[in-house]
Parts: sequence; C-alpha cells; structure tokens
Amino acid sequence: MTRRYDAVIFDLDGTLIDSAEAITLIAGRFLAEHNIPPITIEETRGFVGNGGDVFARRMLRARGLEAEGAEGDAHVTRFFEFYAAAPGEENPPYSGAEDMLDALVGLALGMCTNKPYEPTLNVLDALGWRQRFGSVVAGDTLAVKKPDPEPLLHTMRELGVPHQRVLFVGDSEVDTQTALAAGVDYALHTNGYRKTPAEELPALLRFDDFSALSDFVLGTADGSGRS
Repeated sequence: MTRRYDAVIFDLDGTLIDSAEAITLIAGRFLAEHNIPPITIEETRGFVGNGGDVFARRMLRARGLEAEGAEGDAHVTRFFEFYAAAPGEENPPYSGAEDMLDALVGLALGMCTNKPYEPTLNVLDALGWRQRFGSVVAGDTLAVKKPDPEPLLHTMRELGVPHQRVLFVGDSEVDTQTALAAGVDYALHTNGYRKTPAEELPALLRFDDFSALSDFVLGTADGSGRS
C-alpha cells in the first residue's frame, strides 16, 4: 500500500508528551510565591487545552486568587515567567512516540499547539526533536488559538502541503474541533487530556499505540476507528 499522507501535524501536550506533571509543577512554583497549596494533577488535566492564559486563570480561580483585571493580568504574566523558565526535561514523551516519529522520517512534520512558543521549544530541544518539525505554530504565534482553524491552516501553509494530504493528530475536544473546522483528516490519541468519551469524538483513527498511527499514515494498516 502507498502512504496516505504527505504531512502529519501534531498537537504537543497530551498527544506527544505527557506534560500534566510538568505543568502541575509550574503552577505549584507560582502558587508557592503566594503561600497557597499547589493544584493537583487531576486539576491540571481539567484546566489544560485552551492555552496558557486560560489555564492560568482557571488555576487562579481554583485557588481564590484574582483572575481578572490588572491584578489577574499580572498574575498571568508571572505565571508565564515560571512557564518559560521550566526545564523541558520535565516533560516525558509518551511511550512509542519517538519510534513513531522515526517511522515517519521523509514526510513533512508540523506542530500546532496552544502551548506558548518558548516552552514548546524548551520541550522540543530537551527531547532533541526541534529539527523534526518543518513548522511549529504555538499558542502565541498568531492572534488566535485552536479551536480556531487558522493555526492549523497556517501550519499547513508553512509545510506547503495541500489539506487533502495532511493528517492532524491530537488528543482533545479542542483538537477535534480544530480539525473539523479546517477540513483536515484527524487521528485521536486516546491517552491524552480529553474529557469526552473517545468514541464520541469524530476521528479516522483512535489509537493508544503509536505504531498504529505510523502504520495508518504509511498505508500498512487501515484505521477502522480503532484504539
């Protein structure tokens, strides 16, 4: 069989890396400045998905800190300072993710994440992955974030691949909505940060084994919506 796609674009958090513990640590460092107990990893998983600004404000509200106005903005700015300074090494890749990326060498690979650009590069550099991606579009690259389709469309334009030959891989409701809005084929990593049952999110492939993803992209297996 011939490969199905010429390009694969990935979300990052919950798709290629399990970043929940790292983000929990970042939030904890911020909250410690205010002598406030840290959030739990379960809270982190519930707060992520819509970018760092939304995460920070959800965290602030959960711990009774001002999340709006000038004071809220100052808190968010300080949180982003911790975020930017956090070691990328604190973000482990999912088992099998690197082997999958190796299998896709020769295809155009892109990244479209709501994570801010500097922390995204910190993670990619820590993993030795930066050179794998021909385009990296982060949550602060454009004026809009996912689920607006523009970040994904912008990634495709930078890769120079028509949308009919692109697969977007994500893990959440936000990623699913983005793929639908952009009119792009979609694969769902079922071990990520979604809140909706996997079978209720439309996807050509639902997977928890990254070899299933590379097999699907390269045309050595069908999708069949499996996980």
